[in-house]
Amino acid sequence: MLTTSGADLLSADLSMGAVTLRVADLDTMTDYYRDAVRLTVLTSDSGRVTLGRGQTPLVVLDHAPELKHAGARQAGLFHIAVLFETEADLSAVVYAIASRHPASFTGSADHLVSKAFYFTDPEGNGVELYWDRDRTAWSWTHGRVEMNNLLLDPNQYLREHLDQRTAEQTAARPATVGHVHLCVGDLATARRFYVDQLGFETTAEWRGQAMFVSAGGYHHHMAMNTWTSAGAGRRRAALGLGLVRIELPEKDHLGSLGERLLHHRVPVADDGRAVTFDDPWGNRLEVSVKP
Repeated sequence: MLTTSGADLLSADLSMGAVTLRVADLDTMTDYYRDAVRLTVLTSDSGRVTLGRGQTPLVVLDHAPELKHAGARQAGLFHIAVLFETEADLSAVVYAIASRHPASFTGSADHLVSKAFYFTDPEGNGVELYWDRDRTAWSWTHGRVEMNNLLLDPNQYLREHLDQRTAEQTAARPATVGHVHLCVGDLATARRFYVDQLGFETTAEWRGQAMFVSAGGYHHHMAMNTWTSAGAGRRRAALGLGLVRIELPEKDHLGSLGERLLHHRVPVADDGRAVTFDDPWGNRLEVSVKP
């Protein structure tokens, strides 16, 4: 069941862009995302390192040593989720992290729509690495996709899918930011902003503590939870999440979004290339046209 009218929905061809993290130790964080997560350094200059797969940026690290870590109950990033095309690609990266940073592993799960492995980078940012089942295998009921947290044994997964003879080759294979999961103060406000104003559709909810939203029938492009941040107010400047990027297929879609946000009195910066704005907790978002 749709929660917004068709005219107010984000494009079905939406995709997530690179996520910016503000970091205290640029060298350590670069090493983690390059050597463990198996991303390639695409650019590096003036305290900023961009890493990705092929020519696609996935993570931007901004050196901000003057900032402190956010409080444990503050709104912000829950995790960045990197989507891999094959289970062989995913297993190779899981193995690389397990070999270099085994203590950063925090769990794994079969979500029915996907298989996922969770880690925490050296500065406490959550990282999900996952592979999607084909959409024909997803189950929908009344506009909600069925997801779960079923046991996924990481050692068994590696035994089934890892080929160490070809693991090095997977570093050159494509990957994308599949979704971004945020910590927010309350879900009612999140729904008003991300669904009613921004134009996502709600695809799932979890026990009144988490919601999942997407465009075009994906299981989720973004998620919000209150597991540690219930009641949180606007963020203070801190290490961690710097910018969430969303990419639309056409400039007309971007213009419509800008008008809709202004109608809802959301302060927007529009430079003709992108519209930038904050959610109710100060999480910064940038929406642009796909390059």
